[in-house]
Amino acid sequence: MEFPFDINQLFSERISVLDQTLVAGRKSAGRPDLQAHIATVIDELGRASAKAQQLTAPITSASKLQTQKHQLYLLKNGESSGGRGVVVGFLKVGYKKLFLLDRQGVHVEAEPLCVLDFYIAENLQRNGYGLELFNFMLQHKNLEPVLMAYDRPSPKFLSFLAKHYCLTQSVPQVNNFVVFEGFFLNRAAAQLRKVPPKKPDGEIKPYSLMEREAVRQEQKSLPWPFAPPHSPQRSVASQWSKSLSVGCSPSRAPPRVTPTSSPGCNRNQSPQSPLSDRCRARRTSSQQGLVARCNLYSRHMDTRAVGLLHRCSPGTGLSCFHLSLHPRRTA
Repeated sequence: MEFPFDINQLFSERISVLDQTLVAGRKSAGRPDLQAHIATVIDELGRASAKAQQLTAPITSASKLQTQKHQLYLLKNGESSGGRGVVVGFLKVGYKKLFLLDRQGVHVEAEPLCVLDFYIAENLQRNGYGLELFNFMLQHKNLEPVLMAYDRPSPKFLSFLAKHYCLTQSVPQVNNFVVFEGFFLNRAAAQLRKVPPKKPDGEIKPYSLMEREAVRQEQKSLPWPFAPPHSPQRSVASQWSKSLSVGCSPSRAPPRVTPTSSPGCNRNQSPQSPLSDRCRARRTSSQQGLVARCNLYSRHMDTRAVGLLHRCSPGTGLSCFHLSLHPRRTA
């Protein structure tokens, strides 16, 4: 693959190793113009590789290499193109955390070195360049090809591995990676970790505990008509409603409530005294409040309200009925 600039000036070695810095040697270090040319070479190689593999988008580019911890091995031929050199191809590798299946179907968690992209120019294939580039990577990483994983290899790449490294028996996987027999046997025990078995599914809960606690706190903050039954605002009303419903049943007459004498309030006192009026107003206000609560959502008075009206004195009957129709004024 030829370019309008000098390839030998960018890449001093026959095989250059590139990483996130996009620096191929001492010449390109601190030279933004040379690094821009290197980025152009990587982008063109990535587009050519995607076209050869019939991919919708390139998986190798200069921007992706700068953001990922991958390494790219670039092979050149310095004698071609009038001494300016040409780019033969590249090989990109990187470590990936994978969940693989062995022959017994057991899930194994591993982080092997993976071949992510491999491309040799079409007019330079079958000249030994791919084998030279792949062997250089194996020596640089000090690794065997059976211990590596291969990301979506093309049929040409699979035939290349079978011809030069005798990798023919692959272990089926559910992802796009391919591993061969011997991957699980020859690896160290520290590099493999079996995934713990999945816990059995428990009962399905409608919402989490935090959401349940939030709903409980929200219900506690609601006003009295919308509060839950266990709230203290309705507990008193519920007790009175139970007692009133028992007393107003058709088979039993409503019980008479004997007024209790409070301290300082004597029966022999005259009705015109201010102290007796205060005691009577206190008793009637509590009963009127109960009648107002019972008839808050009803257009007509129920039996509980009638029972309370019977308990009221004849002089205060009209006021009780008036307060039951307007509970907010009594409050």
